[in-house]
Amino acid sequence: MNDRFIPIAVDTGTAYGKPAPAHKRELAEVGPGTPMGELLRRYWHPVAMAADATTTPRKVRVLGEDLILFRDGQHRAGLVYPQCAHRGTSLYYGKVEERGIRCCYHGWLFDVQGHCLEQPCEPGLGRARDKIRQPWYPVQEQYGLVWAYLGPPERKPVLPRYECLEVLGEGEFIEADDSSIGGGGPQVIPCNWLQHYENLVDPFHVVILHSSFSGTQFVPEMAVMPDVTWDTAEHSVRTLSLRKLPDGRTFRRISEAGLPTLRVIPNPRVGGFGRVESLGWVLPIDDHSFRIYVVGRVTEPGQLRKMRSRLGGKLWEELTEAEHQVWPGDYEAMVSQGLIAKHSEEHLATSDRGLVMLRRLLQTQLDAVKEGRDPAGVNFDPAAPPVKFSAGNWME
Repeated sequence: MNDRFIPIAVDTGTAYGKPAPAHKRELAEVGPGTPMGELLRRYWHPVAMAADATTTPRKVRVLGEDLILFRDGQHRAGLVYPQCAHRGTSLYYGKVEERGIRCCYHGWLFDVQGHCLEQPCEPGLGRARDKIRQPWYPVQEQYGLVWAYLGPPERKPVLPRYECLEVLGEGEFIEADDSSIGGGGPQVIPCNWLQHYENLVDPFHVVILHSSFSGTQFVPEMAVMPDVTWDTAEHSVRTLSLRKLPDGRTFRRISEAGLPTLRVIPNPRVGGFGRVESLGWVLPIDDHSFRIYVVGRVTEPGQLRKMRSRLGGKLWEELTEAEHQVWPGDYEAMVSQGLIAKHSEEHLATSDRGLVMLRRLLQTQLDAVKEGRDPAGVNFDPAAPPVKFSAGNWME
């Protein structure tokens, strides 16, 4: 009898016993008290279109907080905690009046800064009403958007202005859009905000996902493999892409991921050349969803929305599930990573250098806040000049 041991080939690299995946909590999670949540709360964020603030209370969710947006009879926008300070009934069911919002339960009236103005069921409309304050957040309106500051009151910066939206060319005007241009899908995108923010410093996916894989979604020039370098500016990570075109010209493109969540991305359809035409703000709704507000210089109404990607000639919502599989875009690439990307399972390569630099920039700001300093990109001088970016498209 042959007793020789005969080795059996063992499969390697299977999924059996794979460690549970984990994400970078300090970068991804945005709720109150989290490192990134506290960092993002040092900046102003767009929370709605200006037209969304009306005399009908509106639910908004920002950085994991549920809030109520309204506009009183004096045309002032207000953003308040939803549960009435009296007994917790939601102000979503309140009535907006000249001076503020009135709770449906017992009629307590609050102004846009949460002051209790009336308590109808109390003697003298509430002799101690001035001691009651409905939690609220400061808001301002600019560029057709409502902006909110959700951070510590003593560290509130000025709402910044932006050079590319302040200096208009002939026939240009400012337009705002809430369709999540650049997200590749619906208004609300069901995954973590960081999955989109990091996409801003990844020019190579344009050549693969938006060109060779799903067909040329932009212009043929964007399908040329670029030579890419990155650098870190004071409040952004910049991507410089140089494309040598068949006719001998060089297409130079600079894009930026700006603090805190800015998309500084020139039009990928390259209808013209020069400085960036629009800015987008990635708003983390919570850890598992985000949306994008965009403001740009246009020459005709609805021009921004025409920037939305088409796959197989159709908008995202016009595609069937089978067509989404054939023509995936940014939405599919981001959302399929999971509600929060599994960072522990990444294998980063040289083409991910911009992503690493962006994470380091964010970590530097997290450290600043933890140490009691102000993060980059905040300013406390109302006379400060507009923020200027170097992004744009140029042909040489």
